[in-house]
Amino acid sequence: MENFENLGLAPILVQNLTRMGLTKPTPIQEQGIPHIVRGRDLLGLAQTGTGKTAAFGLPMLTRIIAYGKRPAPKTVRALVLAPTRELATQIHDNLSAFGEGAPIRIQRVVGGASINVQTEKLAKGTDVLIATPGRLLDLLERRALVLSETKYLVLDEADQMLDIGFIHALRRIARLIPAERQTMLFSATMPKLMEELAASYLTDPVRVQVAPPGKAAEKIEQGVHFVNQGDKATLLAEYLTKHPGELAVVFNRTKHGSDKLTRLLENWGHSVAAIHGNKSQNQRERALSSFRAGEIKVLVATDVAARGLDIPEVAHVYNYDLPNVPENYVHRIGRTARAGRNGRAVAFCAPAEMGDLKAIEKAMGAKIPVIGGEPHAAVEPARPAAKAPHRGRGPKPQPKPARGGSQAPKRRVSA
Repeated sequence: MENFENLGLAPILVQNLTRMGLTKPTPIQEQGIPHIVRGRDLLGLAQTGTGKTAAFGLPMLTRIIAYGKRPAPKTVRALVLAPTRELATQIHDNLSAFGEGAPIRIQRVVGGASINVQTEKLAKGTDVLIATPGRLLDLLERRALVLSETKYLVLDEADQMLDIGFIHALRRIARLIPAERQTMLFSATMPKLMEELAASYLTDPVRVQVAPPGKAAEKIEQGVHFVNQGDKATLLAEYLTKHPGELAVVFNRTKHGSDKLTRLLENWGHSVAAIHGNKSQNQRERALSSFRAGEIKVLVATDVAARGLDIPEVAHVYNYDLPNVPENYVHRIGRTARAGRNGRAVAFCAPAEMGDLKAIEKAMGAKIPVIGGEPHAAVEPARPAAKAPHRGRGPKPQPKPARGGSQAPKRRVSA
């Protein structure tokens, strides 16, 4: 395997990596960095937790450091788009650590924070801007920044951005960036719409794929526990009690459900917090900070935390509700077994979720071991009652017009 010293990176970045204890690149870094350093567009396919941030961040910072001068006011040299505030924050923190001591200005703009404060910071010009699409568009409409000088564009977790409806925002943003740019697109999956996005954004890209889509990390011990929906909270409390003091992330499908479960666990004596889209940015950051410090042992979250939550101490992931997007299962359980550690992921499956479970196993190409309960019978969707066939002679009866109305006049067809 290569060393970071041999990948053409700026010396100050290599020094920082060594200080952080990072000496050997991961496969996505080893394969991707040389192409990015040479200025090639890149399509990277890899799961979360494989080191994608360093794969695009280190070579991009290397090229920006070589500029040797500050960016002009309100301009942005490199733009990194991320689907969630949590992922944007993680990318910002990682790039800031990689570039510590280098003459580069790295900023983050996300929703839920003061847009006026963000506007003031952008006024001086930015080397690397990490943004969520919605907040970036807000700032562009306010003319707080311009993208006419942007030479690097990164779309991180692009498949999730498509899942949550950012495709139109991405297209609007891309039109404001010069066509002469270097573009890097990273995704865990490659649906058809992603192929179309890559074709329109990338020019003669290098394709790097380091793991089959949908494959979970090998160090995650997985299991499914069959349970009735109404018994899930009690079952979760039993699991949490078995592992006191260990960090656990609990995934819930809805914001309301997350808050309700959090209150219940609090009443039962667990140290717990929730994060989801209805929480303010300060609330989300306080919850994550307390969780990272171990002050809170249980984090209840929606899929905003399925990617971008990088806390090596997370020992357990509980899928309280199974995701209705099969690929999200792999992203969720990827919050554990990070930084070479082992982890455990337990899925709670209610009768109505049997179809979701089958879809997840199909996407992974593997069965999840049963560790509790008995598999439920598959719940078939209700079918509409069949209409009785028309019997007898004569024309088929026509439906009667609604009361108080009349049948619509026949359309005249012109020859």
